[in-house]
Amino acid sequence: METRLLHIFRNTPLGREVLLQSTYFCKTIGVQPMIYIPEFIKFLMYFENDVAQIDLDSSYLTAPETARAHAIDIVRSQGLPEPEFMEPKNFTASTLPDIPVNFDFMCCPRSISDLSSKIGLGYLGPRVRRIVQSARFPVLIAGSVFKPWTSVAVMFGGSANAVKALKLGLRISRKSGLPLDIFTQLGKHTHDDYQKIIQQKHLAKDIDQQVRKWTVFDSGEFAENLYDVPHDALVILGAYGHGIIKEMLFGSVMEKVQSTLPNNLLIVGPKYQAAM
Repeated sequence: METRLLHIFRNTPLGREVLLQSTYFCKTIGVQPMIYIPEFIKFLMYFENDVAQIDLDSSYLTAPETARAHAIDIVRSQGLPEPEFMEPKNFTASTLPDIPVNFDFMCCPRSISDLSSKIGLGYLGPRVRRIVQSARFPVLIAGSVFKPWTSVAVMFGGSANAVKALKLGLRISRKSGLPLDIFTQLGKHTHDDYQKIIQQKHLAKDIDQQVRKWTVFDSGEFAENLYDVPHDALVILGAYGHGIIKEMLFGSVMEKVQSTLPNNLLIVGPKYQAAM
């Protein structure tokens, strides 16, 4: 079955940049983009154990007469054929379409938090958190300006979802042919603790073969250490993870990552199931 990414298109200059990032992601790892052009500012996503109502701002309804043509031009500019467009078939109410969730990836605006929504990047905020918590697919949070990424960087904190993120990073590195780096901030645990997790998850061989560099920060503030993450890397990380080393990335750590790094972020939630 074809691997697909769902993209909610906004027909604005910012929306153009986000679709460029989304299309580049698809091109780099061999994914088919599926574009939804909203006709209403709300829609529902029915997950296995949750129903998320997504509230868009009015900019998503900008110039509907040109939206489809603009989306096609953007996708073609990246060397891909004309994309598929998703047309809702079911409606919970006349202006409340139901959007399928059987995708492998989804691209969202960068507005993860209420704080980031205040700088004009659009607003999904808590809704993005709901999607990440409930979806079986990873969520791509695109940067505000298109920049090709030339490597993959995994933020590894040892949790169950961090392991999922690492496995996803290894697969994306293989599919794209791009180098993979790992970044770990030490706290109460040692580097050996993380190595034991790698051994227990039978990932040592893959890491030896694929990882270009594993950077371990044993001092300094986490936000300051993030300066060492390549500016042109796709950053992959887990959220809401509790494992051998407990970690909650949608707390202060996640906020530091998303507010400090301008990179594209690929976020793995607790319900994520590998499909690639």
